[in-house]
Amino acid sequence: MYDVDTRTRALALVAQGRSLNSVSRETGISRAAMRSWQTRIEPLPRMRRSICSLCGPTAEPPQEQAAYAYLLGLYLGDGCISPGARSGYFLRIACADAWPGLIDACTAAVEAVNPSGKATRVRAVGYTSVVGYSSHWPCFLPQHGPGKKHERRIALEPWQQAIVDAHPWEFVRGLVHSDGCRVTNWTRRNVGGVLKRYEYPRYFFTNVSADIRRLFTGTLDRLGVEWTHCTRHGDAYNISVARKASVALMDAHVGPKY
Repeated sequence: MYDVDTRTRALALVAQGRSLNSVSRETGISRAAMRSWQTRIEPLPRMRRSICSLCGPTAEPPQEQAAYAYLLGLYLGDGCISPGARSGYFLRIACADAWPGLIDACTAAVEAVNPSGKATRVRAVGYTSVVGYSSHWPCFLPQHGPGKKHERRIALEPWQQAIVDAHPWEFVRGLVHSDGCRVTNWTRRNVGGVLKRYEYPRYFFTNVSADIRRLFTGTLDRLGVEWTHCTRHGDAYNISVARKASVALMDAHVGPKY
C-alpha cells in the first residue's frame, strides 16, 4: 500500500512526459498501480460497506467507474461468476502467468469494484485466477447466466453503457487484455525489384460471441479506430486493427499485455 505522497511523486514524474516504463524502473512501482492512481489517487479503504450500490437503497452504479469499465471487459473475455457456499458469489478472472502486469491490474480492478474491497489470487498451472467474493456480483455484472456466454444473448444495461461511453478506452483495454493481443505481422514487398520483408504491428481480438465482438467493434467505431473482420477457416471470430493511425491510437491507450 503506497501513501498519497509516494503516489503524487510518481504521477509528477509521469506528468513531466516520462513513460510509465521509465518511472516504474526508477521507483519500483508497477505501471498498473500508476494507471489506477491517474483515476483515483487516494488509497481505497481496506473495508467498505457491503451494501450493493445497485440493489441497496441508493440504487446507483459502482462509484469506481473507470475500474468497472476495465473489469467489465475482462469479465466478458475471461471471467465467470459461480455461487458460493452460502448466499454469495465468486467472480473469477483467469489471467495468464505470462502477463504479471495484467494480474496486478485485474486485482486492482476487482478490489475497486468489490464492495468489500478484497481480491485474492489463486494459482493454477499456467494461469492465475483473480477472485472476488460478494453477494452482489450478479447485480454488477448482469450478463451472468447459465451456460457459455456465446450461447446466450449478451447486451449491456443502460447504466453499463453509460459507464462504457464515459470510459471507452478502459473497456477496450479490458477486452484486449482478456481476449486480445498485439503482434508483429510481416509480409513481403517488391522494392526496386528486390523482394523485401516488411513488418508492422497489429492488434487482434478473438471471441466466439458475436454480441461481445459487436460491443468491442461498436466502441472502436466511437473512438475512431478502424477495424476489419479476419475470417479463418470460415469463422469470423477475429477482429483485426492494422491501419497505422488506428494502431497508434491503440498503442497510446491500450498497449501490449505485460
